[in-house]
Amino acid sequence: MTNQIRRCAWVNDDPVYQQYHDNEWGRPVTHSQALFEKLCLDGQQAGLSWITILKKQANYEAAFHGFDPHKIVRMSPDELDGLMQNAGIIRNRLKIQSIVKNAKGYLAIEESQPFTDFIWQFTDGKTIINQWQEHAQIPVSSPASKAMAKALKKYNFTFVGETICYAFMQAVGMINDHETDCHCYAAACRDAIK
Repeated sequence: MTNQIRRCAWVNDDPVYQQYHDNEWGRPVTHSQALFEKLCLDGQQAGLSWITILKKQANYEAAFHGFDPHKIVRMSPDELDGLMQNAGIIRNRLKIQSIVKNAKGYLAIEESQPFTDFIWQFTDGKTIINQWQEHAQIPVSSPASKAMAKALKKYNFTFVGETICYAFMQAVGMINDHETDCHCYAAACRDAIK
């Protein structure tokens, strides 16, 4: 009998999902543009499963110029309309427009501070390390995710509600919500920003 690797309960047996969980989810991201990309992709997930977006990530990167905010804000109406025919992404006009709005918000924030500083302020620049024993204990939002959502909306970001912000905070290592018996928990604790 082989020993099963214990992962968080939300991970299925898809190798793409397992690789993401094992190597990316819950590991601190501090590069501003990488945070911007992840926030936009989490917004694309609204109403869908994360695996759907994860499998389309490369298509999104190609469609939105590597998530370079400077290039996104210069996309023409024709280019944006063309994305409605791009089967490699979610063809939802509001979600496509949200990436442009978010890029404008990102650039507005960057006028006064690095985007990474703006984002990480909601956990005081540190990773919150939780000790959940089972998936059912993990919340879907927090006071920090509510504050982040409110602050982002002031810059006209869309698809950034408190639940999306919480999922984003988990994904970029602002919160370690790996379950304690997950094989990644100890490594995520070691990688945490303290």
